Amino acid sequence: MTDRATAIEGFVSRAGWADAVRRPLAGDASTRRYERLSQPDGRTTVLMDAGGDGAGTTRFCRIARHLQGLGLTAPTILAEDHGAGLLLLEDLGDAVFARVLDRDRSGESRLYSSAIDALAAMATAPVPGDLPVFRAPQLVATAAAAVGWYPGVSETAGQSILGALAESLAPLDAVPRRLCLRDFHAENLIWLPERKGVQRAGILDFQDAVAGHPAYDLVSLLTDARRDVAPATRTEMTARFLAAAGLDPARFAADFATLSAQRNLRILTQFARLAIRDGKPGYLPLMPRVWGNLILALEHPDLARLKAEVAAAIRPPDTTVLAEIRAACVPS
Repeated sequence: MTDRATAIEGFVSRAGWADAVRRPLAGDASTRRYERLSQPDGRTTVLMDAGGDGAGTTRFCRIARHLQGLGLTAPTILAEDHGAGLLLLEDLGDAVFARVLDRDRSGESRLYSSAIDALAAMATAPVPGDLPVFRAPQLVATAAAAVGWYPGVSETAGQSILGALAESLAPLDAVPRRLCLRDFHAENLIWLPERKGVQRAGILDFQDAVAGHPAYDLVSLLTDARRDVAPATRTEMTARFLAAAGLDPARFAADFATLSAQRNLRILTQFARLAIRDGKPGYLPLMPRVWGNLILALEHPDLARLKAEVAAAIRPPDTTVLAEIRAACVPS
């Protein structure tokens, strides 16, 4: 048995779950691993293994308790060992928004309304004071990390795109920062219909939270890389958020478009990097949807320069481009 396995078994045993059956759960794009632990009496919990990253588990607990303090649903922390990077979490179940809506899309407005109300609660509450602050330079940097991996994008073209992006993002820094979870979308939300009001949206994957623009998580939710959100739902949910958060619709529309352009440009090029550099081509089928989200965002008149730079340098991820990326991919 490895030292890591021994540490996990010791943690699980100390928490009173030594007799539980452990089964892997689907993870995310990070190095974190998750397992569901099931007791003979039917009780379950979720083991989060952050690979020894105590900073990550500390952040997770801090944000979970902050969200709970706002009346929102985040997993209750049942046991924690930050030195080992291990947590036992309340099991919120398997009713992931995306899976629920795969079975019955008619519930999209109902589920997304609960998510919007959670976002509004975060947008109208003070931000924890020790969070990193995300402004234009940080947003540009996250996009810069992968833009050069997209086929045919030269270093010069990449710098031109990033310069236009920085210019577009700069005005957004005047907007007061709010809690931004950064991965707020249908794969990280659990539908809990037995609970009341805003608590019906169970929130996962928030340990990378920052103090950011109040539109960022709304962009994550409504321009989802993994599923198409109905245009009517986008319109309805944006109006619901604006009304609850008390934001100016015209200014917010420009900010939403700018952050959508940043996020979708980053994801598009990151998917290319994951395939070419890391041997992970599984995200390639999502690229046409991300491209569609990017092009829609670039229609906003405030983004004319960025639109021109993208059009000049980035080819749509059609079958030819995707084939180029696959050809450059060395499976891991």
